Amino acid sequence: MEQAKNSSKTVKTVVGLIIGLGVAFLVKQFLFTPVSFDKAMMQAASQINESCPIMVDQETRLDNAIALPDNILQYNYTLVKMVKDSIDIAAFQNYMQPMIENNVKTNPDLKMYRDNKTTMAYNYRDKNGVFLTKILITSKQYQN
Repeated sequence: MEQAKNSSKTVKTVVGLIIGLGVAFLVKQFLFTPVSFDKAMMQAASQINESCPIMVDQETRLDNAIALPDNILQYNYTLVKMVKDSIDIAAFQNYMQPMIENNVKTNPDLKMYRDNKTTMAYNYRDKNGVFLTKILITSKQYQN
């Protein structure tokens, strides 16, 4: 009889230990696992979008930001005073590319993206919503 009580106690202890370890593992997984970078990018895009659309200068409006697959963060801009036919797109790209690249390399607010080798995409449309160009800044460009 005494042996049956000890055996029952041991089984209860082992079951309790297994359940306790299982609960501890689940708590650790759900409460202490860092947010994935994809989720962090989606949160950052949502935060940016809360203040959009916003004029960044007299001619450029940031419409929104989107976290895309393959570690790409895209900013969508409108040139509010321009139409496609009046823009030399190659000259616009040649003018904007080095400025954007320098900003991605040096802006402390973008460090998280540099650390995670994010491709930054800058999508431009004219005042009528017509696509003008997309400027991509890859990690190879800003980590030189």
